[in-house]
Amino acid sequence: MKLSGKVVAVALLFAGLVLLNILVRFVPLRWDLTQDRVYSLSEGTVRVLEKIEEPIALEFYFSRSNADVPIEFKNYATRVEEMLRQYVAKSRGKISLKVIDPKPDTDEEIAARRLGLEPQPVASGETVYFGLSVTLADQEKAIPLFAPSREPYLEYDISQLIYSVQEFTKPKLGVISGVPLGGTPPEMAMQLQMQGQRAQPAQFSYQEWQQRFDVVEIEPTAEKLPDGLSLLAVIHPTDLSEKLLFAIDQYVLSGKPAFIAVDPSSYILKAQNRQQQMMMGMQQGNSSDLPRLFAAWGITYDAQTVLGDASLATKVNTGQTLMEYPVWMDLGAAQFSRDALPTSGLQKMLFVEAGSISVASDRGYEVTPLVTTSDKAGGVPAMTMQFTPPAEIAKQIKPEGAVKNLAVLVRGKFKTAFPGGAPKDPPKPEEPKTEGEAAATDKPADEAKPAEPVVDTTPVITESAQPSALVVVADTDWLMDNFSVRSLGIMGLVQPLNDNYVFSGNVMDFLGGSQDLVSVRGKATVLRPFEVIREMERAAQQRLNAQVDELQTRLSDVEKKINEKMQADGGVKRLVLTPEVEAEIAAYRADEADIRSRLRETRRALREDVDALKNLLTVINLLGVPALVGAFGITFFLNRNRREKAA
Repeated sequence: MKLSGKVVAVALLFAGLVLLNILVRFVPLRWDLTQDRVYSLSEGTVRVLEKIEEPIALEFYFSRSNADVPIEFKNYATRVEEMLRQYVAKSRGKISLKVIDPKPDTDEEIAARRLGLEPQPVASGETVYFGLSVTLADQEKAIPLFAPSREPYLEYDISQLIYSVQEFTKPKLGVISGVPLGGTPPEMAMQLQMQGQRAQPAQFSYQEWQQRFDVVEIEPTAEKLPDGLSLLAVIHPTDLSEKLLFAIDQYVLSGKPAFIAVDPSSYILKAQNRQQQMMMGMQQGNSSDLPRLFAAWGITYDAQTVLGDASLATKVNTGQTLMEYPVWMDLGAAQFSRDALPTSGLQKMLFVEAGSISVASDRGYEVTPLVTTSDKAGGVPAMTMQFTPPAEIAKQIKPEGAVKNLAVLVRGKFKTAFPGGAPKDPPKPEEPKTEGEAAATDKPADEAKPAEPVVDTTPVITESAQPSALVVVADTDWLMDNFSVRSLGIMGLVQPLNDNYVFSGNVMDFLGGSQDLVSVRGKATVLRPFEVIREMERAAQQRLNAQVDELQTRLSDVEKKINEKMQADGGVKRLVLTPEVEAEIAAYRADEADIRSRLRETRRALREDVDALKNLLTVINLLGVPALVGAFGITFFLNRNRREKAA
């Protein structure tokens, strides 16, 4: 072939590739080969789109023409736009999409500001917009900023926005909380501000609830629940009034759903109590329980026992060293029920000093364990969490050989914890009367009328007429930001550390919101650790603990022998050690040096094994695909030559 023919062939091939790339954009064919299908719409989103009745308009604002936009924003914006086009394709004509580039000093920029989109400053001094507005009739809502940290939850955020714009009233959620979920109350915030202190913001999980529900906070001293509740959340209940307990009981027996989280040892409140103790403030209880209600409903929970699981231990910094801490349970995919919507898509959670839950099998309930431990779990008294060092706590946990429930979903008809009716008001003490009042009101005994008994006419539900749904979790710390998100320090943006807040949102949507959104939220993924490396580190840590225990045992034995020898002469301690005692000390020091040397060798061997595995994975990631392409090319070349020779 002549040179000109080759040039023409190359040019035609290039033009064909360009045209093919353009045509493929309009062909509705996609193959999503990712493990979690993060580039495909989930079934929950499809169901949300199928229920749309009125046309919905999407307006995607992104300052693409600004040359100073970071490349990561541009790449993320491309993914957002591609996903929005999938929504349009699946909506059967109910959703329209308009992509807008709001340039400075234009009507588009004014519209972006009116919608509440948050402008981001860039190096040039200009601002960049990256948000979405959704409009249905006169309903208008927006995502002010597509934060890259929320990329794993992109589909949920869009689906939730489309779902919420179709709701004209939010369902009402009542929250009874003994932990600071809602942040500092407004009246206390003013006092703190006057004292030069900062008020605590609401926890991220609580903020998520506020987006979905009309949240009403209920004081533990209240005597009744607000009217019109669609869902009730009871978090770390302590010192609830009898009348409020009765109201909770009757609410559940009426067939309405409830979410209850109790805790044998609240880490957050322990830290808070330490601060208040230094300031001589009032302390709250670290443990919470609903014994009367749980007993009537057939739910068993021990508020005096904290669970630990060596196979799920989290690596923590004790101030002296890093160690695997069993009572901080790093829960993986194997600990979540794949058949239940609230947990079907979870990958990773963190529970801190949690308890266990079991449900009576003779009540006819439908019980679904949502979150469980492994069979290596064991219990330790909750009171030891106060002052016992973490290393000692880890030694006290003995595996019981049974899987424990950390969270359960219970469906069924419950019996009341108040068969005798509503609690009666305590009798009010009589106010002392003056002599004149006493003379005017005193009557002879035969004229005195007996006091009429107070009859409580409140109807009491003794057993559910229809099944209720109840989710019980034996931990509350997982709801707090300390164990679920990391603040990025930019406009309140946070980065998820795990699926803790995803689980809280899933439970709320499952019990009181749209169950279609549960499967969408469950697609969220987080960074996954190398499980093989973690198992190697955990096994090595256990070996190290065993050797440390051996060293401590030898030390105790030697100290005991030294004391015995020093007190041999009538209990009189010698100022000068005998040769026997010196020999014992020398033997201990030799043993100590030998064991410490073995500890160093174990750590070095662990690092070598881990580094070797990481290097192997790096080589596979870097050279795997090129090696496959090269092998394919060589095979293709050899086969072509073989065919040419055969021809």
